[in-house]
Amino acid sequence: MLVPVRGSPAEKAASRRGGAQLRSRMAHGPPIVVGVSRFFKTPRRSARKLLLMKITHEHSENGVTEQLFELEVAGAIVPGALWTPQGARGPRPLVLFGHGGGQHRKAPAAVGTGTRYAQALGWAVVAIDAPDHGTRVAPEDAARVAERERALITRAGGMRGEALESALRRAAIAEREWKATLDATQALDVVGAQGPVAYVGLSMGTILGIPFVAGEPRVKAAALGLAGVSGPEQALAQAARRITIPVEFVMQWDDASVPREEALALFAAFASPEKSLHGNPGGHGEVPLFERASREGFLLRHLGQAKS
Repeated sequence: MLVPVRGSPAEKAASRRGGAQLRSRMAHGPPIVVGVSRFFKTPRRSARKLLLMKITHEHSENGVTEQLFELEVAGAIVPGALWTPQGARGPRPLVLFGHGGGQHRKAPAAVGTGTRYAQALGWAVVAIDAPDHGTRVAPEDAARVAERERALITRAGGMRGEALESALRRAAIAEREWKATLDATQALDVVGAQGPVAYVGLSMGTILGIPFVAGEPRVKAAALGLAGVSGPEQALAQAARRITIPVEFVMQWDDASVPREEALALFAAFASPEKSLHGNPGGHGEVPLFERASREGFLLRHLGQAKS
């Protein structure tokens, strides 16, 4: 089923009918394909490109609806997950969740964030599998890639050299995939295009997210951390200098993967008039649980609660 979500009144009516059918379908039925019309304006004309979001699974529990989907971007299939309040209609705040290295769209941190924000705050949360992660690679290949990345970081004493180059290659791909995901998600009735947007991602989620956030005006706040730069001319530092929205940044004082001076250098690079630095003792994977509450409060200040 294709549902044009922007265009003529007839198309909008079809969208409403398609949305109702989508919400009523059971998880075991055939996949549902939702057509998302995205407009590109040029000096001479407007061209329309159709993004295809295929809903592959839908499940509602404890007031939260989880939808798994696939989105085709530049010839690649991008798997994603969307969490929304059960039975809700948009518009509402939207959080883009960028997972860490070796994780995926359904990692515990992504599911926990999506469920919490949808249930308690009425927000929508979307996560996608990063390049070379999740169902985009075979499990044995994913494990091999993760081990190789860890070895490169350990040998280099941080995210630099070949490890950084590999991450930045993924970031270039992730930037266009996040833009397409944002387009497609905001076109859904349950999200809408009028609500504020934030980006959340730590570690690899920060490295892949910074170039996207720097170039995406719809994102109004970002919660980042567990990443750094070794010099002001690094591509990541240059992208960070283009970020002027509010930023909350967390670092671990004893992080073996991200030396503290590099984390501080990345924080300093953000051009945001409003930015806060949270430093905690412990290693890369030992971020205190209370930082989740701090992040939620930060996002709530800038997104507000959903109205419906």
